[in-house]
Amino acid sequence: MILGLLVLLLSCREEPVQKETITETETAEGIPVLNLGTFHMGYTTDANTTEFDEHDKKNREEVHAIAARLAKFKPTVIAVEMEPQYNDRLQEQYRAYRENPSMHFEYPDEIELLAYEVGRLSGTERIYGIDHQMGYDYPGIDSLARTLDTPAYKAYMKMAGYRGEQDYDSASTLDKLRIINRNINLDFLITVNADILTHVATEGNFEGADEAAKFYHRNLRMFSNLNQLPLSPDDRVFILMGASHTAFFRDFMSRNPNYHMVDTFGFLD
Repeated sequence: MILGLLVLLLSCREEPVQKETITETETAEGIPVLNLGTFHMGYTTDANTTEFDEHDKKNREEVHAIAARLAKFKPTVIAVEMEPQYNDRLQEQYRAYRENPSMHFEYPDEIELLAYEVGRLSGTERIYGIDHQMGYDYPGIDSLARTLDTPAYKAYMKMAGYRGEQDYDSASTLDKLRIINRNINLDFLITVNADILTHVATEGNFEGADEAAKFYHRNLRMFSNLNQLPLSPDDRVFILMGASHTAFFRDFMSRNPNYHMVDTFGFLD
């Protein structure tokens, strides 16, 4: 029964995705936030990666064109996926980039390629890291799921993937971001990184759920890092992170009166 219901739910995901509905209005309360999820544009230890040559001139130009779109948000603060302990170095490097946008980065990622350029075009002065690292035993849970022959987990992992109107791998960088940031795909990232693990357990135990809790824990700590930033009601915050974190932040901020999320697609369309 569970497997049949899961397959039905997954098949429904193939329907065309409507434009997102989170919008900024004149009456909205809280600090405006542009919460953008991305794939990692440089080296990453993540299990799932996107092929992207960060040194390719065409790719850099495409990313900078995206930055020009995002800069219309006019953020006063940028938050990125870096641990707060490196904030001094981050701020120093960002200042250097603003003074010399042609500066060379040996191993650039989405921070150097996209966040810095958004900030430079917007005149943003403050940038902060809000990441928090934790370890996960995903291989161990996957191995346990296969040993237990867990049908719901196996069915989901077999069918899991981004849903879009075009093939993700062949899409442009802009279209990749459009696909990633759809609610249906942000939901997918929460499920594939955490919730589906709750189906993996030996009798009377919670091996998968406990591993999933670590990912919730990490994202709650990252959200706490955001909440500890010196923000004022006049600030506008651009958050750039791997999209699984964006998905959790979407949920956290949707219930938090201190923030209101602007329509991401208003800056990607």
